[in-house]
Order: sequence, then structure tokens, then C-alpha cells
Amino acid sequence: MMGANKIRTKYVCSNCGAETLKWMGRCPQCGEWNTLEEQVEAPVPKRIAVSEDYLTPSRPQKLSSIQFNGNERILLKMTEIDRPLGGGIVPGSVILWGGEPGIGKSTLILQICHAMASQGQGVLYCSGEESEIQIKLRAERLHVNDDNCFIYAGSNIESILKEAETIKPSMLVIDSIQTMYLSGVESPMGSPAQIRDCTSALVRFAKKMNVSVMIIGHVTKEGNLAGPRILEHMVDVVFYLEGDRSYQFRVLRTVKNRFGSTSESGLFIMEGNGLRGIEDPSGYLLRNRTASTPGSTVAACMEGLRPVLVEIQALSVHSVLAIPRRIAAGCDYNRMIILLAVLEKRNHIHFSTDDVYLNVAGGFKIRETAADLAMAVSLISVKKDTPIPKDLMALGEIGLTGEIMAVSKIGPRLKEAMKMGFNHFILPDANRKEVLDFFQSNRGNIENSIRFVKKLQDVIDILF
Repeated sequence: MMGANKIRTKYVCSNCGAETLKWMGRCPQCGEWNTLEEQVEAPVPKRIAVSEDYLTPSRPQKLSSIQFNGNERILLKMTEIDRPLGGGIVPGSVILWGGEPGIGKSTLILQICHAMASQGQGVLYCSGEESEIQIKLRAERLHVNDDNCFIYAGSNIESILKEAETIKPSMLVIDSIQTMYLSGVESPMGSPAQIRDCTSALVRFAKKMNVSVMIIGHVTKEGNLAGPRILEHMVDVVFYLEGDRSYQFRVLRTVKNRFGSTSESGLFIMEGNGLRGIEDPSGYLLRNRTASTPGSTVAACMEGLRPVLVEIQALSVHSVLAIPRRIAAGCDYNRMIILLAVLEKRNHIHFSTDDVYLNVAGGFKIRETAADLAMAVSLISVKKDTPIPKDLMALGEIGLTGEIMAVSKIGPRLKEAMKMGFNHFILPDANRKEVLDFFQSNRGNIENSIRFVKKLQDVIDILF
């Protein structure tokens, strides 16, 4: 039997944090190949200072006897961040930020630091990746120069928390958690054990000192936060900053929020002086749309609780390859393949010998099936070389039998479309009642402005 203090070797998956006693080519938990790394498990130290310093002994209390001190949220006055947070930062909360390298996480966090410091709140920005000079250079580009913002370049969590106790900031920033370490943990920096224990120490510090903690995390090639999955369970809020680096458009998605809704999101444009919130995302995405052109259709997609109008562009050309190309940018590739199959089988519109390209203009990424009909209309339009009216919007999910199924939240989608000057609509017949109720309460005659459809063939008959 192995003794409690005996050193042993184990293998830890760098993708999901799963542990096994023998090496395998494939992780038994997440299924990734060649991610198991050898680690030597040393005896646990009798005392880790950080682990115990923030453990406050307590006894069970009656819910009715717990006194709430009435702490209000800290408004950053940055609408696209305050809204996903649920109305501002809750003191003592721990917020985890994920995103691809170069997407703008550190830039956005530094802007948040400026918003906090501008209100007289102290901020401690700790970086294990950059020096003070490098952070200063970025701060000058963002026009951030506040006396209440302190910069600390270091990776030792014990030293960071000691400095935080001295400065007593309202917000502590860790950039990034993969570069931090606890001296009492034998695992190397960036290992699942170090990430877990460092985050645990920061969570305890935040709750005891009532300090908001912002943690920046790296992501894997699949787009998930690197480290053990328990990391997302330990924190209060999880944000992902997404977007294509070749475009200016950025989306801040809420994955978890203990103090608000996960349905909210923030929309930004990356500019030379940082990320700027977009008040009118539909206008921004449709700003370069030209006159009626074959292969261009507009759909209203929901980004959180907000409708956003996007232009879906399609192109189809005769292929010279044995296997025609299928390329989708900004939408699900598999969804495009399904739509092509439905058009070929149910409506006898053949794409089997064509290269097909589908693109969502502006860098926006469609995540819902409500845009199926607009995608199909764009494909048919370019195939028949027939333009779609510029003021027409199509909405609906397409089933494998060619039927047009209902979409959710159709009222806000129509309201946004009308605001942007769209006067003609092709909508699912399954949404007829709520659409009629909406139009009766918002405008009068709709006889010439809306057509309800049950099958994809109905759309072809109307437009082509």
C-alpha cells in the first residue's frame, strides 16, 4: 500500500485536467491525443500560507439573521460591459475572461481599469506576461494614465496578495492565470494543479477582502479555457471575447453569471485607441450593403437579447474539381451542407457540380437556425442570377423535408428590421399569430409587406 507521503508519478491532461496513473496516447476523458503530461506528485506541504490565510472559521447561521450590507454594484459607465455583468461589477466577485490570443482581452481589461480608476477606485494590475514598461506602452496608446491604477509585474500569488493587502484596491487584475504560481505547490507553472490552486487562493481573497478580481485565461485550440474544467465553476462570472482578428467586430459573450443573465452580450469595434462599444450593431454591419445584388439577403439574428441584422452573401460557380468546394465564413459549415442537400432533393436546385461559398458580412458569426431561410434565399438567388429586393428580410428555420419552422423572439427581430427601413418580410406561417399581433400594435396595413410560407417551395414561387 502506498504511503501518504510517498512520491509518485501521474499523467495529467493539459486540455481537461484529467489524471491517470499510466501514460496513454489519448486522454480517456476529453479524447484529445498526446495531451497527457508526466508530473511528479510530491507530498503535500503541511502548511501553504495562502491556502489558510483567507480561510475564516464560521458557524452555520440562520438565513433570516444574515445581515446584508447593501453593497451596490460598481457601474463602469461602459454600456457594453455593464449590461452583460448584470448592471455593473459586484464587489467581491471573481470574473474570468477567455479569448484567443490577440483578440483584445488585455486591452479591454485595461480600459476597465481606467473606468474604475476614473471613479476614484483603486486598481492593481498584475501581469506575469509583460513588464511594467510594456504595460505602460499599451496604456499610452489607450490614453490610460491614472494615479489610482497600480502596475505589478510578477507571477507569485503570495507576493501579489501581500501587495493587494497593502494597497487595498477595489479591483485586482491577474494577467494571466496560466503564468501564476504558488510556491507551496510542486507542479510547474501553467499546470492544472497550479491553475486550480492559484484560482482558489484568489477566490478566497476576493470573498474575504470584498475585492473584485478579474482573471484572464488562455484558451485551447478548440476555443475552451485552458486548464481544469473546475476553473469555470470556481468563479462567479465567465466571459468569452470572440471575433475574427481580420475584422474589427468583437462580441463579449456571457457563459456564466451568478449575478445576472447569461443572455446578454456586448458588441465592440476594435480601433486604434481600444475597443469601442457599438450602440447600433445593425447599422454597422449593413453600412456597406449595396443595391439589390444576386446572392445577398438580410436576416435578423439574436445576439443575447438584442436583434442584429446581418447580410448573408452567397456565391456559386461551376467547379473544375472532382469534388466541388464548400466554404462557409461566419456560419456553420454543416448547416450549409444540409441546406444544399434540401435544395437539391426537395426543390431540384442542383449545386452538386458547383463550388459554393457562403459568407456573413462584417465578421459576425451566426449561431442560430433562424437564418436558414435567408441563407437558402441567397443560394437560390445567385444560382438563378436574380437579385433580392434590398428592403426584404427573410426569417425561418428549414427542416430536412423542406418545411419552414417557427423562430423565437420574432417581435424584437421585426422591430429592429423596421427601424432599419425594411418593409417586406418572408416569415414562417407557424409565427403567423404573433406576427399579426405585432404588426397590429405597431403599424396598420400589412397586406403588401409580409408573406407567410410553409414550405421552401413557397418562397421560390414568391421570389423567383
